[in-house]
Amino acid sequence: MTKPSVAAVIPVHNRLDLLDRLLATVRSQTLPFAEIILVDNLSGGVLDETCTIIRMGENAGFARAVNQGWRAASADWIAILNSDVELDPLWAERLMAAAQNASFATGTILSASNPDVIDGAYDLMSRAACAWRAGHGERNRGGEISSIAVAPGTACIFRREVLQSLGGFDESFGSYLEDVDLGLRCIREGLRGVFVPEALAWHHGSATLGRWSPAVVRLISRNQLLLVARHYDRSLFRSCLWPIIIGQMLWGAVAARHGAFGAWLMGKWQGIRVFHLEGSPSPELRAFLTGSEREIRRRARDPYWRWYFRLTGTKD
Repeated sequence: MTKPSVAAVIPVHNRLDLLDRLLATVRSQTLPFAEIILVDNLSGGVLDETCTIIRMGENAGFARAVNQGWRAASADWIAILNSDVELDPLWAERLMAAAQNASFATGTILSASNPDVIDGAYDLMSRAACAWRAGHGERNRGGEISSIAVAPGTACIFRREVLQSLGGFDESFGSYLEDVDLGLRCIREGLRGVFVPEALAWHHGSATLGRWSPAVVRLISRNQLLLVARHYDRSLFRSCLWPIIIGQMLWGAVAARHGAFGAWLMGKWQGIRVFHLEGSPSPELRAFLTGSEREIRRRARDPYWRWYFRLTGTKD
């Protein structure tokens, strides 16, 4: 029996110096990638032509770029990689070994600037549709392989057939939270992934635009509302309305503190203009939100989450 093959799909916008570092770690994998596909989102530079290059002709966003990449690949599995990550040599091997009965997998993503600290692992989401990357800010202490619902698009692997059946990322998200949307669709289909703590990657973090740039804040602000519209049915929306209001307003206050209130407001306006509830009842989604809030409450330490749980009256 032939072993499953893995293709690396890497959207590229700028910071080609970081891309070079990523490619060096991609090529040093103990389980070699069958293909390396660079999707050029108007990078403005010369890309490594030993890779397959797809030129978009514009900055088409992360979702569309990844979709173009995996559709061009012939491998059984697709590794989705931000251009500002670096991989441990055993990253692909450890993920593939643990993912034989899973639909997707991710590992521990550490901060490149502080390698003892976790940048994030799998994704969780509050009832307010605000996502939190599990473990963010914690010291890395390893852990056990476990089942997860949502893998981050920063560094993960997906079965190609899963992406095919779900249509890949929803391109209307553009960039940011498209991975959470895909995870919520996996939940509805009963598809699960695995978290592999020893599969390590290092993330430079928002190297393309900057974490609190107006473009990033606007897109996240809009896409939070898109998550609600795509996945919440009327009953779930009504039961979550107060947490949604509190969570979104608090996030606006954080954006304002970083000088991005106008971008937050613009994103909300763009989201409201197209807002229409499309979700159908899903006990699995309700269970995910309940479990997510329980874990976020237990692990997150930043003031946003303390105020969110205080004002929504959420208890352990």
